[in-house]
Amino acid sequence: MAAAAKKERFATKWGLILSVLGIAVGTGNIWRFPRIAAENGGETGAGAFLIAWVTFLFIWSIPLIIAEYGIGRNGRKGVVGSYIKMAGERFAWMGSFVGFVATAIMFYYSVVAGWCLYYLMESIFSALPENVEDAQMVWNGFQGSTLPSVFHGIMICLGGFVILKGVKSIERINMILIPSLLLVLLVSLAKALTLPGSGAGITYLFTPDWSTLSNPGLWLEALTQNAWDTGAAWGLILTYGAYMRSRDDITITALQTGIGNNMVSLVAAIIIFSTVFGTLGSDMSDSQILDVMRDSGPASTGLTFMWMPQLFQEMAGGQIFAILFFLGLTFAAFSSLISMIELATKVFVDMGITRKKATIAVCTAGFLFGLPSAISLDFFANQDFVWGVGLMASGGLISFAVVTFGADKFRTTLVNNDESKVKLGKWWVFVIKYLIPVQVITLLGWWIWLSATAFAPDSWYNPLSPFSVATVLVQWGIAIALFKFYNKKIAEKTILN
Repeated sequence: MAAAAKKERFATKWGLILSVLGIAVGTGNIWRFPRIAAENGGETGAGAFLIAWVTFLFIWSIPLIIAEYGIGRNGRKGVVGSYIKMAGERFAWMGSFVGFVATAIMFYYSVVAGWCLYYLMESIFSALPENVEDAQMVWNGFQGSTLPSVFHGIMICLGGFVILKGVKSIERINMILIPSLLLVLLVSLAKALTLPGSGAGITYLFTPDWSTLSNPGLWLEALTQNAWDTGAAWGLILTYGAYMRSRDDITITALQTGIGNNMVSLVAAIIIFSTVFGTLGSDMSDSQILDVMRDSGPASTGLTFMWMPQLFQEMAGGQIFAILFFLGLTFAAFSSLISMIELATKVFVDMGITRKKATIAVCTAGFLFGLPSAISLDFFANQDFVWGVGLMASGGLISFAVVTFGADKFRTTLVNNDESKVKLGKWWVFVIKYLIPVQVITLLGWWIWLSATAFAPDSWYNPLSPFSVATVLVQWGIAIALFKFYNKKIAEKTILN
């Protein structure tokens, strides 16, 4: 089984690119990015946030994507096995933690994917809500039922079905999903741009308010959003990197992945800003419209699941636009969910478990551990908070593996191989050795200080408080302690198979 798994490869370069875009292009682009841009915009515009966000694409996301491709292709195993080959057996717990962060996100991400599918069905079979109150009733009725758990289960099962067949199935489904998603977004963009007043939304999105760059919180949001956007440091690209052909150029592929993904985010933001400004512009001032976009609602659902359906109701052809919007959102969520299930499945396959048994185990655990998030929005918000911040720690651990192996050796032997057309420069060594660790330490330190002084000043020390420093450190600590305790066993199991 292990020998067969090693021979699995993406059949084409486009199969690899579209599959990795399937990782990167998710609800973070369509659901999260426009809201974060609005929240971090100043009085005159959100352009300064975009500048910080693009900056982190080149000093965080793309360097880490290059590292993940290199680690995965070199190791030809999942995140734990490839990490061990890079950093050594005694650091198996670090690779395990990187993999667990993405898996913990999978538990509640499938819940979001279920919401997207439900709203797609709603937009097809039900009338659009007349106003925000009606939209709120739809949301509350949905959340007050067992349907979030049912749709969560449906998405996990569909994802598991794709993963059962291995990398060929992943490649085939993404060759359909991602071009379809891009087509949906382009049609939606064309529609949004025709709305009267849509230009005001686009102007606000791209106009910089330079004063906002002095706010450290904007930089923290820009980094975490870029990590969410691109899938950098999740271990997902590392997992697909194990199926990368030797002749595929890592540097070019990483640039295509990062830049292509961010372009999708910008298109999604233009669609949302155009739609909201174009629909509400005749009745509201710009500041009131921005309040709508910034009002995240329960578990950050306000803009996407409450405002957008009733905005579609107000425009000509809105039902079709709503169907397209939620179809795109569902495709984006599902393609990302597939990669998260594959990450965990590949780790167990590397330990000698058959793909069928590993997939069933991962999907069963995914359904059970995702149920609390499906049932309680408070639990969902806590998990999003804890493991979203965990991506910064994962970035530091991936950097550590490369530095342990030798950053320049990594660049010259694993990235700049005989078949690479674009040679990676020494700038990458500086970024991966120094800039990434500095960003992790600075931003995690800043986040802890903010949590203790602003986010949860009265409860930062209480692990039962959903947005405290303590809840993050306790949950991370439990995971790390278990992985360190079983470090030797994890390493032996992964290496022997």
